[in-house]
Amino acid sequence: MQKTGKKVMALGLASLLAVSVSGCQSTQRTADGRVKLSFQIWDTAQRDGMQAIVDAYMEQNPDVYIEVQVTSWDEYWTKLDAAAEANQLPDIFWMHTNQILKYADYGMLADVTDLYDGEDPDYYTKHFSEISLDNARGSDGRLYGVPKDKDTVGLVYSKTLFDQAGVSYPDETWTWDDLCEASAQIYEKTGKYGYMAYADDQLGYWNFVYQAGGYILNEDKTQAGFTQPATRKAMEFYINLQKEPWCPDQNYFAETNPGTAFISGQGAMYLEGNWNLMSIMENNEQLQGQWDIAVLPKCPDPAEGDGRATISNGLSYATGARGKNLEYALDFLRFCGSEEGQRVQGMSGAAIPAYIGLEDTWIQAFDKFDADLSVEHCVEMFDYGVQSVNNASRPNWKTQVSDTLLKIYSGELTLDEGLNEMQRLVDEAKAP
Repeated sequence: MQKTGKKVMALGLASLLAVSVSGCQSTQRTADGRVKLSFQIWDTAQRDGMQAIVDAYMEQNPDVYIEVQVTSWDEYWTKLDAAAEANQLPDIFWMHTNQILKYADYGMLADVTDLYDGEDPDYYTKHFSEISLDNARGSDGRLYGVPKDKDTVGLVYSKTLFDQAGVSYPDETWTWDDLCEASAQIYEKTGKYGYMAYADDQLGYWNFVYQAGGYILNEDKTQAGFTQPATRKAMEFYINLQKEPWCPDQNYFAETNPGTAFISGQGAMYLEGNWNLMSIMENNEQLQGQWDIAVLPKCPDPAEGDGRATISNGLSYATGARGKNLEYALDFLRFCGSEEGQRVQGMSGAAIPAYIGLEDTWIQAFDKFDADLSVEHCVEMFDYGVQSVNNASRPNWKTQVSDTLLKIYSGELTLDEGLNEMQRLVDEAKAP
């Protein structure tokens, strides 16, 4: 899922490794004697889904009570950082790819590589994709989270504006050229923006770079690829969209994000993650039937490959390495990664289960709406998903790279100056 990470607490975590944990609190219990576990998440839209998993687990384990606690994204990481330094991490919590290397590499997360060995030593590889597993690995290749979900990025479009402009809806044949041609026609006929290309990574230029055959990080994640010809081509295309009258500039996006502009009818297309589709449907009933989602347009002339790519990310369930309720927490994580636990999540519509073969449970969750949303396209794109870009030093280069990109947009740097600087920032960054 798309989020922006916080600064890390490297010195605090490093110091913590030398601290004795003998002063940990004893197991907390409810008034009726059940073991009480805390489960922290950051997404209110997924509260009901996580509660459904908790309820299913507690029904089978009546001696355990799990409390789901929800905070905002920023507050979540502030609290988790502080809790890690105090050795008081929640019993169970979500882990994001932006942060997992920091927590895992400093020994804060329980190693769950062998969690299912008693059931099947090959459990993970049988039931989860390599992308899902890589999203849960530390720098040492071990698993420090149980894969929770998986996602893709799709093209959301307004049927209303397409109809008003007399333009055919996007389909699997679309290329970048079709995206631009449709945007120009929509702007000419309706006065509304076409495709809204904002300066984002996962929900923006990363997808275009990999479609063109370029890359942000090389395979061993030690060097950037911003100066590679295919990457440059994609970046030039994406950045130059801002010069078109049908695309807002980045000053516009500083005030209004593409989703808001789309819902208010100001723009016809933007990139959206499947994790937001359920909340969009639930919170904008007046728009049901007026919009849909399509697979991403492909690069018409990639340096390699077929021109298709979508960034695929995914969360994992984690627990602290030295938690006071570690045995209970690990048992709950084992349930979360089971077919039953993953099925409950999918049926709730919270997210696409990471468990292979349960994708349809998420699709079926949309049957409750009168309007037919083509969410199956989100699942189809897993065939050409690209793991979300990440390495141990990303917390130290992410913001700087984003700032440099905005300097290219503003004209403060030329394209080549900016790409060279982005390359340098990534290549010289050190892990926090």
